Amino acid sequence: MADTGQTAGRSTVEWTGEVLELDVDTVAHGGHCVARHTGRVVFVRHALPGERVRARVTEDRGGSFCRADAVEVLRAAPGRVSPACPLSGPDGCGGCDWQHASAGTQRELKAQVVAEQLRRLAGLDWQVRVEPLPLDGPDELLGWRSRVRLGVDERGRVGLRKSRGHELIPITDCPISSPGMLAEVVDRQWTPGAEVVVTKDGAGEVHAAEVCGDNRGRTRQREVLGDPVAVEHVAGRRWSVRAHGFWQVHPSAAARLAEVVADWANARTGGRVWDLYAGAGLFTAVLADQVGPGGSVLAVESAPSAAADCRHNLAELPQVRVRTGRVERVVTGQRGSPEVVVLDPPRSGAGKAVVDAIASRKPSTVVYVACDPAALARDVARFGLRGYRLAGLRAFDAFPMTHHVECVALLTR
Repeated sequence: MADTGQTAGRSTVEWTGEVLELDVDTVAHGGHCVARHTGRVVFVRHALPGERVRARVTEDRGGSFCRADAVEVLRAAPGRVSPACPLSGPDGCGGCDWQHASAGTQRELKAQVVAEQLRRLAGLDWQVRVEPLPLDGPDELLGWRSRVRLGVDERGRVGLRKSRGHELIPITDCPISSPGMLAEVVDRQWTPGAEVVVTKDGAGEVHAAEVCGDNRGRTRQREVLGDPVAVEHVAGRRWSVRAHGFWQVHPSAAARLAEVVADWANARTGGRVWDLYAGAGLFTAVLADQVGPGGSVLAVESAPSAAADCRHNLAELPQVRVRTGRVERVVTGQRGSPEVVVLDPPRSGAGKAVVDAIASRKPSTVVYVACDPAALARDVARFGLRGYRLAGLRAFDAFPMTHHVECVALLTR
């Protein structure tokens, strides 16, 4: 028998740098596809399901899998297109995962990933459709990103990092960024080793700040362009938020998510509602309109700056209470039970402690906004153990060209 380089489930050879001829199978969560070679799984970037490619192994730490980049396509899938950005592709910028896929193909791949995560982690078979978001401009995949974080190389030039690495690629523009937002940034000299955060707000103003660290692990942020406060217009309100704090990156995402949350929360007049991981208060405002002055909305946010934005923007609403702190700690100490809970946790998800704290109060409706399908599926499974079922799911292509997808789930008792 030929030596496959496998011993007790671990590779006895090191493939980094090798070029393998592979038949690409399914899409996987994280912006790559799955192939197999001599008993090992190969996670391949820059490929599509159904293709035959030559792929160079970029990372092999032993074990049952390694990582590779497709460097030559021998048999192309129907959804393959030429990348819009010259820096995408093998050994290029790691910011985009699907530059080589058409818009429809990207959304279908993301739908497959969401469905697979729900099946594998929550035991649910669910038909998923990823919906596009409207965008001004000739191409729905480009010019959408309103917030960018850049690195600075040793020559003071801004750049984007390669996939799964720290090496910077200097840029003069980024096709998925909002038109014009990087024009003044790329022409400046920055502090080597710093990071530059750039935001283009709803009023069209560009804000840029340099973030530097010291040898004690502390950071300082220096505003360079624009005002520290950004302006957004969503849900019939004018929002003043910290320019580089949390806000939806796609210009249409905040409004669309607010619509879905309002529809599914459907809080009654005079009702009691919780908005967890409230950020600057977008969903809090929607819920406050539903319950009216006679109801109550508890907004919980762990970041003091975001909680301050929430208080400032919703100061005229007596039904809103804003609490700063870890969600599981704040809600555990609350008296009374909400009828509706909305939560928009970070990429890692809510987790067992938060799910248990919510479920113990027995709200009739939970609306869960998620930017990671694996975290969503894990928490849906946890809610299932506490007597909740998935009653609705919508998915949105809020991050075109990348593997990220925004979902909203409706859970009912």
